[in-house]
Amino acid sequence: MTASTAIVENVAAVRERIAAAARGAGHRPEDITLMAVTKTQPADKILEAFNAGIRSFGENRVQEFQAKRARLTLSTAMFTLIGRLQSNKVNKAVELFSAIHSVDSLRLAERINSASERAGKMALPVLIEINTGDPAKAGLSPESPELDHLLHAAEHLHHVRIQGLMTVPPFTEDPESARPHFRRLRGLLDDIATRRLPGINMEMCSMGMSHDFEVAIEEGSTCVRIGTAIFGQRS
Repeated sequence: MTASTAIVENVAAVRERIAAAARGAGHRPEDITLMAVTKTQPADKILEAFNAGIRSFGENRVQEFQAKRARLTLSTAMFTLIGRLQSNKVNKAVELFSAIHSVDSLRLAERINSASERAGKMALPVLIEINTGDPAKAGLSPESPELDHLLHAAEHLHHVRIQGLMTVPPFTEDPESARPHFRRLRGLLDDIATRRLPGINMEMCSMGMSHDFEVAIEEGSTCVRIGTAIFGQRS
């Protein structure tokens, strides 16, 4: 299947905007991962995005992705769970995904570690989800004692690899309103990195979506999660 003209053009436009934002902030565009968010998108659309050059995909729900996984035999694609993970779906998530970017508790990290060991995976990449100030969202508070417990437990979780942090700021129409949240996450990531904790590698800062990713890049994002700007508005 070839990619539709719209998806090809949308991917190219997003990449141009990423590059411009990165260069404007003194960052290297090649250091920023473009992740296509494929929530509610059928397998055909995912294949079109792959053919348009996308290699990183984010899914929100385990069961939804399971239903379309059989059609996505793409050896060079990476599928990541970015939505909230329920404990009863951990085994299936570890089986289906290349990474999990929504770890919001030490207990969940331990469950993923155990499932990853049973699945024979050496070290499943994960990100810790941080809540920078939206009570409606999941994630650990930057000041949460559990965040510190999770960071210190990492050296004993031999079958997961903590690669960084992610956040979803409160949604508003004005991208600038997200800037303090992005700045807070990047500051937290840099602070954790300076602590040089065993088992922790703060190489990925996942923040920014279709309406605010340029602001996120300016504040140090290394992974932007783009759905609408690639696929159009969901019906």
